[in-house]
Amino acid sequence: MTLTLDIPDVLTASLGKDVPRVVLEGFAIQAYRSGTLSSAEIRQLLGHESRWDTEAFLSAHNVWPDPAAEEVEGELERLISLRAS
Repeated sequence: MTLTLDIPDVLTASLGKDVPRVVLEGFAIQAYRSGTLSSAEIRQLLGHESRWDTEAFLSAHNVWPDPAAEEVEGELERLISLRAS
C-alpha cells in the first residue's frame, strides 16, 4: 500500500533527512505497542535482516507491547497466591 501525507516543509526540516523512514518507524512503534503488529511483522515492515535487529530497534525506542487486561489480572492473582503461601 502506498500512503501519501502532506507535511508542511517547516515541519519536515525538524524531522531530519529521511522523513518517510521516520514516519514508517513511528507507525511501527505504535502498531507494536498496541498489539496490532507482531515483532515478526515489524521486521518485515522495516526490512530488518534478523529478529535481533528488530529487537534492538524496539528496545532502543523503549517499546514493549501493552499487556492485555487478562494478563495483568492473571499476574496479580499469581502474586497474591504466592504472597499467601
